Amino acid sequence: MKPLAPLLLAVLAACSAPAPSEQNEADPLAALASPAASPTPPSSPTPAAQPVPLPEGAIDKDSAQGAAQVVQTYFALIESGRYDQALALWSDGGRASGMAADAFARSFAKYAEYHAETGAPGRIEGAAGSLYVDVPVVAYGRLKSGEPFRMKGPVTLRRCNDVPGCTAEQRAWHIASTGLKPAPNE
Repeated sequence: MKPLAPLLLAVLAACSAPAPSEQNEADPLAALASPAASPTPPSSPTPAAQPVPLPEGAIDKDSAQGAAQVVQTYFALIESGRYDQALALWSDGGRASGMAADAFARSFAKYAEYHAETGAPGRIEGAAGSLYVDVPVVAYGRLKSGEPFRMKGPVTLRRCNDVPGCTAEQRAWHIASTGLKPAPNE
């Protein structure tokens, strides 16, 4: 049985080694989830390394909660510096933001940290073949100057109301506008 002991140890060591990451090396979130990001492994998982819990049931992408998921995704992309992908979540291929891709990215250059919390979406309202819903957001963090910032307001999403001629892209929720305003004294 002794000749099997080194083999068994080698197999166990191989099983406990972290799997190679399939994520992009430039992905800032990959470093948070990677066990190799920390020089010594923590005794218990850190909050950043824990898997994100999935909703209990599937969320209807056409519902108000589906719109709120778009907002959550948008701010996660902003937080991780993926500005092109965030801009794509705006209506009309990003044109509803009022900025070209380079200007959109530059608008976040003053932030050292950018985070957001989304609230429960409002009711879906309809007008002229479109559906709209507001999702309350609080954005906060730190400017590169070190000064904290805090903004709050609604993010309004729009989608086509399944009228003839709407494309699948138009039937998906996209950001139509944002009403984020400074809220420094809260």
